[in-house]
Amino acid sequence: MVATSQPLAAQAGLGILQAGGNAVDAAVATAAALTVVEPTSNGIGGDLFALLWAGGELHGLNASGAAPAALSLDLLGGSEMPRHGWLPVTVPGAVRGWADLHARFGRLPFEQVLAPAVSYARDGYPLSPVLAANWARAVSIYRRLNLPILEEWFRVFAPDGFTPAPGHLWRSEDHARTLEAIAATHGAAFYEGDLAERIDAHARATGGLLRASDLAAHRSEWVTPIGARYGDHLVHEIPPNGQGIAALIALNVLNGLDLPDLREDPDGLHLQIEAMKRGFHDAHAFVADPRHVPVDVERLLGSENTADHRAFLGDTAHDPATRAPGTGGTVYLAAADGEGGMVSLIQSNYMGFGSGVVVPGTGIALHNRGHNFSLDPTHPNVLAPGKRPYHTIIPGFLSRADGTPVGPFGVMGGFMQPQGHLQVVLNMVRYGMNPQQALDAPRWQWLTGKAVEVEYTLGAGVSRALAARGHDVRVQLEAGSFGRGQIIRRNPETGVLEGGTESRTDGHVALW
Repeated sequence: MVATSQPLAAQAGLGILQAGGNAVDAAVATAAALTVVEPTSNGIGGDLFALLWAGGELHGLNASGAAPAALSLDLLGGSEMPRHGWLPVTVPGAVRGWADLHARFGRLPFEQVLAPAVSYARDGYPLSPVLAANWARAVSIYRRLNLPILEEWFRVFAPDGFTPAPGHLWRSEDHARTLEAIAATHGAAFYEGDLAERIDAHARATGGLLRASDLAAHRSEWVTPIGARYGDHLVHEIPPNGQGIAALIALNVLNGLDLPDLREDPDGLHLQIEAMKRGFHDAHAFVADPRHVPVDVERLLGSENTADHRAFLGDTAHDPATRAPGTGGTVYLAAADGEGGMVSLIQSNYMGFGSGVVVPGTGIALHNRGHNFSLDPTHPNVLAPGKRPYHTIIPGFLSRADGTPVGPFGVMGGFMQPQGHLQVVLNMVRYGMNPQQALDAPRWQWLTGKAVEVEYTLGAGVSRALAARGHDVRVQLEAGSFGRGQIIRRNPETGVLEGGTESRTDGHVALW
């Protein structure tokens, strides 16, 4: 089974399973295909994180990149980090992430695994509805910006004669050739070969700081997942520099509290929102690159810190006095094979197409992940050369308290992600929903201070009840800001897979 936000990508992964590949092969095939069939949220020039169940244990991979050696706080001169152009570009880690996942756990040849992505790029494909809407929005934004650095972006993603509308065809020979080079060299071309040289040359020619030496120095990191218990389940996340710990802190605060039996009881939703604020309070204060700054995960997930946060939970909304979350765009996928292997994988260019920088002749759209660095010299997440920023993208994995794997889950969407993790876990574990019900249920999203956004499907009565508890409730008519999730759950007794896909986007579960 493969579940993701774009049907063609899910089919790419399914085809690899049918060809004898395992869950890792399928996940990498799907991830590579997503860079072609959903470039509005991820690309070859982005980052990646993964949790995978293989060989009877859970593994974690941090494939996020660091700031270039030449990028420093002094260089910004006190100005804000821009969203577009070269300054927010950090080293892309996704390609090395694919290669490292495949090298350790894959089964089929790497070129075979990336072949569906190459085919979609070379032969073209029709845009799905939500994809087309996001693409058209990006075209409009970039036209207003009118920056010289965007010239290649328009050549690749908005060529003459192409309009991003449902059913319209898009193809990119540049993408196809780049993916072929990555496949033939197991990713080495991107970090040490021709593609690295092209990235370096474009940066030097247009004022960028990313160099071939930065790419050559990049390595993925195998990490030990962190977790928290809720009820009779364990929820697993990637450790910092990811923000998954925010969801775990919130779950710790709620674990043992008597949540109402009705999922949409305002008292229960109030407690969830308040607990989530505490998770963000700590994440925004402490999450950074642990290679540069110690992050005391054990203390943050410990009983004393949990008790301190519970003291903030009262009958009315509180202001957590932390910075407001931002926005971002991401793709998430879940994959499972017939042998027990399961993968939770997420990759992103951060804000839509990313920085807007596209390397000529390659189709490589570079992310703008550096925008999420702090520019406060006293903050753990302050920008520094060779440092990875606080990362919003977080894959999730669920197991039973005895360690029996249940399956991968995730909800993409910038700072909505830990909020989505909290809600879908509670939907399944506390409220007994199946994966599709857990994803379809109305969502809320803490914004800042006492402000919380809710989907209109939550209902006026519930919204008024939350407002009566002191929440500044804002009803949202559009679903785009509430994340896009995927879930696969394996029944431990029968081995049967249950899948859920996001109804708020072009989601699809492919299985056989």
